[in-house]
Amino acid sequence: MEKDFPTPKLEAGKVIVKNEYAGINFIDTYHRKGLYARDLPFVGGQEGGGTVAEVSPEAAAEGIKVGDKVAYSVFGSYAQYTSVPTGKLLPVPDGIDMGVATSCVVQGLTAHYLTASAHANLIQPGDWCLIHGVGGGTCQWAAQMAKLQGHKVIGTVSKGKEALARSLGCDELIVLDEVPGQSFEDYESVDVVKRVMEITDGKGCKSVIDGIGKSTVDISIASLAHRGIFISFGNASGAVPAFPVLRLIAKSAYVTRPKLLDYTANRAELVSRANEIFGWLQDGKLKVSVDTTFPLEQAAEGHMYLEAGKSKGKVLYKI
Repeated sequence: MEKDFPTPKLEAGKVIVKNEYAGINFIDTYHRKGLYARDLPFVGGQEGGGTVAEVSPEAAAEGIKVGDKVAYSVFGSYAQYTSVPTGKLLPVPDGIDMGVATSCVVQGLTAHYLTASAHANLIQPGDWCLIHGVGGGTCQWAAQMAKLQGHKVIGTVSKGKEALARSLGCDELIVLDEVPGQSFEDYESVDVVKRVMEITDGKGCKSVIDGIGKSTVDISIASLAHRGIFISFGNASGAVPAFPVLRLIAKSAYVTRPKLLDYTANRAELVSRANEIFGWLQDGKLKVSVDTTFPLEQAAEGHMYLEAGKSKGKVLYKI
């Protein structure tokens, strides 16, 4: 950890945020490992929350003031100060804890687009949705949001996180053995496809939300209903291997591999999603669990904690 890293210089159209928290996400570990390559050297993290410390004239013209409470998603949040374009700022409403607000930015917005948009309306209210790993951070949000969208939810979860998963409102849970030292469940311990078909009367799920990756791709495709969609958004067990598109023909199925940036493509979309999430939080319709907070000096420990599957909610750095 660098102690004398220079504070970013204020640029046109941006503000400097004094960070209170930085979120730890699996994508940060992919950047660290080079799975998603970035130019070296780089400051880690892409999710933060705190107060505005400096304001450019352009930001001031938009009504942004020093002292405003904000959350954001840009690279470089593992630091005391981050330079943030005004278009990426999310005002944090009164009554929303800054740790919770920081958690919203990647996990909350990801869960929102996964349950509201990525399915391309191939799932409708009353249809079944399968969500893998609902004991983890993003899919805790996704399970609750899918219910708010009117979908019936089947969640997979490890035995160690079963109690937490039962608080999320899933219609059905498939409880699996744990894989020691890993962030995902043992998907060979239960015949997941068989259980899905029993629950859905043989029809399958119109949407499968899968952040596990390599260990679940076959399960996810086999669990689809006719004209259902496999939404692959993560690689907790390893990247999904290439497969022939002909595999989808049996059910005329769809597959998508989305990313958050394409579902917050402009300021209006970003704010619309965030406002709905903050509204649900204020109305008590969403429960957010901040599992653990590490000091930034323990950056490595934070990554190892997340990758070992120990978290039962959001993991943050306190700055």
